[in-house]
Amino acid sequence: MDIRRALRPAELTAAESLFDEPARPEWAERFLAAPGHLMLIAYMDGHPAGMVSGVEMTHPDKGTEMCLYELSVDEGYRRRGIGRALTLALAEEAKARGCYGMWVGVDTDNEAALATYDSAGAVNEGTFAMRGWPLAP
Repeated sequence: MDIRRALRPAELTAAESLFDEPARPEWAERFLAAPGHLMLIAYMDGHPAGMVSGVEMTHPDKGTEMCLYELSVDEGYRRRGIGRALTLALAEEAKARGCYGMWVGVDTDNEAALATYDSAGAVNEGTFAMRGWPLAP
């Protein structure tokens, strides 16, 4: 397994099978250009097998933390430690960037995600409610 930071929009569009929807080149470019945004892609035999995205968040009284925004492993490559490796790679990058911590929101019934994050050393910080504001028409 080879984990590399995506630096060009073409890398994201080539890995779009790992996303919920096809990657749009203009959004890929915007993501990669934004300070604090990070996408790591795991390759197996030269093929994108998984990805993790992270976003740095800074607050005046807390400093900077990393939000694990999304993790995905291609169905054909699951249960091989790729998700764990990507999570740990993002945590290492967060440390290198000076982040004081890393967090992820996960559905409490998503057993695969919970097992992955637990195996990568995540600590259960309790149940929380999430609210959203759909802004797009």
